[in-house]
Amino acid sequence: MTPDGSTAAPTHPTASARTHPNSAVRDVPPTRVVPSLRAEVETGFAKRPRELSPKHLYDARGAELFEQICALPEYYLTRTETALLHAHATAIIEAARPAEIVELGAGSARKTEILLAAAADHAARNQAPLTFWPMDVCVSALDEAAQRLRERFPRIAVKPLAGDHTAGLSHLPARSGARLFVFLGSTLGNFEPAGAQRLLGDIARQMGPDDRLLLGVDTVKDTATLEAAYNDAAGVTAAFNENLINVLNRELDGDLDIAGFRHRAVYNPELQRIESYLDATRAQTGTFAALDASHAFAPGDSIFTEISRKFTPDSLDADLAPAGLVRTADFLADGNRYALHVIARADA
Repeated sequence: MTPDGSTAAPTHPTASARTHPNSAVRDVPPTRVVPSLRAEVETGFAKRPRELSPKHLYDARGAELFEQICALPEYYLTRTETALLHAHATAIIEAARPAEIVELGAGSARKTEILLAAAADHAARNQAPLTFWPMDVCVSALDEAAQRLRERFPRIAVKPLAGDHTAGLSHLPARSGARLFVFLGSTLGNFEPAGAQRLLGDIARQMGPDDRLLLGVDTVKDTATLEAAYNDAAGVTAAFNENLINVLNRELDGDLDIAGFRHRAVYNPELQRIESYLDATRAQTGTFAALDASHAFAPGDSIFTEISRKFTPDSLDADLAPAGLVRTADFLADGNRYALHVIARADA
């Protein structure tokens, strides 16, 4: 689960000149400190079940496995969101009329490329400049995406930003016109309500009256469909979740045996979310030299690794309202299978 806590914000300049060798990526300093893996283990492993943020699932191997997950037959989210973008990108751009597009957690920006094509056409028709600011923690992914997008869209100024959107957005570059913020992949569902509302508040504070947010969220549906998406027959999602043990061992000089854990993902209908766990299948004690600590696992002990909330209009509005945001347009897949929402400030 993405953590909800944060500490006092340090003082930083606005998005700084790049510090990454051989890269055109600019840094976005954090507004507030986000707990490190070490800090999360120290606090999260004191709980029962133990818990960690899902962001630690995305090391190089985890990112590779997630790309495979997105192509699985059971994992409907990516292809459904992609189809919605193909169907409605022009309408979304016409509603937002952006001079700039800022994507949070951009990664490869493959789906956003659909939106950029519509935005480039709109900018060309209106003889207007267009800037794309993809933001992500992975500099290599940003570099690869920027190179691809510059070749395809020479009229778009692609200016990648290295930063963690969960650490605040106060230090984004100065704007040059109306902005469309983009947050896809139902990533909002990885946050508990308090964390989602804080992130949406961060976005809202960067929005002017003419700015919009494009938000992709998964919807509440039958349990069988939801659980199948996180328990694929090929076992790729299991490998993705279990890879967290490799991350812990590598980053904290640990010796947990990955073979002693098993992936489990279940739908919690009361909280309307998928919950993912790593369950210990046998007794073992793992030592983390970097923490000078050991942790004993009995059979059935769990590490709570991720949530994926599923939304109704009412539950989404409950997250938007505290941030001062409202839905202005909704694009739904057949059978309400997935949703894209265009969102504005309530006082706009």
